Amino acid sequence: MFVPKGFKFDNEAEKIAFIRRYSFATIVTSKDNIPLATQLPFVIDDNGGNLVLHSHFNIVNEQAKHIETNTSLVIFSEPHAYISPTHYDKQESVPTWDYIAVHAYGIAKTITDEAAKEKALEQMIQFYDKEYLQQWATLSDKFKKGMMKGIVAFEIEVTALQGQKKLSQNKTASERQRIIQQLEKSNTSTESDLADYIRDTLQS
Repeated sequence: MFVPKGFKFDNEAEKIAFIRRYSFATIVTSKDNIPLATQLPFVIDDNGGNLVLHSHFNIVNEQAKHIETNTSLVIFSEPHAYISPTHYDKQESVPTWDYIAVHAYGIAKTITDEAAKEKALEQMIQFYDKEYLQQWATLSDKFKKGMMKGIVAFEIEVTALQGQKKLSQNKTASERQRIIQQLEKSNTSTESDLADYIRDTLQS
């Protein structure tokens, strides 16, 4: 990841909290020097001392065939917003885009054991839709096994975690305050979320 000076995101705990909050990400894997990409929900596990990402592909997705022999890049990239130069003090200013992104690297391990695969699915349900667990428990084994045959579950032990916070840190406090006020008016949740992150730069 290219990170310009001033936009570094080095705090590991904050990066993990970020990817857990914005856990729908893009996984990129190379096949014959051609990138393959899929958007997937991830479950983030850092309880064992190592950071591990869990998810699954549709079994017909070709990318699933290459994740164990190539390093994958998982891109977490919310929130973001266009920043107008009208907020700046200088007349000669240009537009930009503020955002936060975290890149996770690692080689995936496919989960083939049925019990382990079911546990991985239950972890995902627990993370995204806890109330559905009760309904899931009532489903027949035949249905569950049939559904699990249609997916490729995997986990990635993260070997590198890189981040960038481009939050107008190169602008004055008054300029950032105007940006915050504009973003707070937005009906888009990612823009209002971004306002909170920019506000944090004023307090650090």
